[in-house]
Amino acid sequence: MIGGGSWATALTKILSENGAQVGWWLRSKDDVQHLLRTRHNPRYLSSVAFDLSRVSPTADLKDVVADADWLVLAVPAAFVQAALDKLDRDALRDKRVISAIKGMIPGKNVLVTDYVAERFRLGGEQLGVVAGPCHAEEVALEKQSYLTIGSPDLVLAEDFCQLLRNRYVKAHPAVDLDGIEYCAVMKNIIALTCGIAHGLGYGDNFQAVLVSNAVQEIRRFLYALSPNQRDLSASAYLGDLLVTAYSQFSRNRTFGNMVGRGYSVKSAQMEMNMVAEGYYAVKSIYELNKKLKVSMPITNAAYHVLYEKISPAVELEILKEKFK
Repeated sequence: MIGGGSWATALTKILSENGAQVGWWLRSKDDVQHLLRTRHNPRYLSSVAFDLSRVSPTADLKDVVADADWLVLAVPAAFVQAALDKLDRDALRDKRVISAIKGMIPGKNVLVTDYVAERFRLGGEQLGVVAGPCHAEEVALEKQSYLTIGSPDLVLAEDFCQLLRNRYVKAHPAVDLDGIEYCAVMKNIIALTCGIAHGLGYGDNFQAVLVSNAVQEIRRFLYALSPNQRDLSASAYLGDLLVTAYSQFSRNRTFGNMVGRGYSVKSAQMEMNMVAEGYYAVKSIYELNKKLKVSMPITNAAYHVLYEKISPAVELEILKEKFK
């Protein structure tokens, strides 16, 4: 497990309680020592206690990767390069790699799995992505949750599903890696925009219309990139979008809400003390769409607010006239 945040913590809980041996890399040596001493992550989901006979926290990335059969990436997308570029290009040659990151590599504007494939020369049969409407906070409470493992290799997807399934987690495989991963990126942009609208005082009626239009925007974008047959009403797509747009646990919605209420981007980021992937995703998708030229009014509105510092109130007034 690569990462020390809430989603990495939740996945470590699931995997270790299902019987897997989990080597867990955290960047902070202090956090590693705290885990070894108390069995709790000091920063995220601190109520979860880990069995240290199954979970081995460490700050040594090379050692934890060398000992692993599976590598689960759960750091913010903006930090993926800084973490993985310390590894040799052959370090993942015999590994199966699952991205649990719902973001893109900033600057490169590529999916995490695409970056990993190119950087470490991996084939599609070694790569997968975990997605679905599954907040880490609810995993900690053992609320019923559903996950989808996307991979071009259904054997890999099913094998990882087997590692995740338990009393409160259901998991199923799917072949649409790119569609699932792009949708996971875009739903953060939508949730962020929903938060901006909420912060400005727009109600549930408007948010429902915003999300309905968002589904159409995502469909247009995915079709331009990868015109495959996919059911966007499935939980990996629509389910993930809905929970991120509406939930109290959604950091992207929270971040957008603060911006809508008048916070600057920097002050909102500092107060949250968590990474809202949607902030970086907006720029990546906006720049990617310069070539595709798909109609994406919601993404454009979020970009204008976050990166061009246009008033959220002004931008939402423009956006609402584009909805039906």
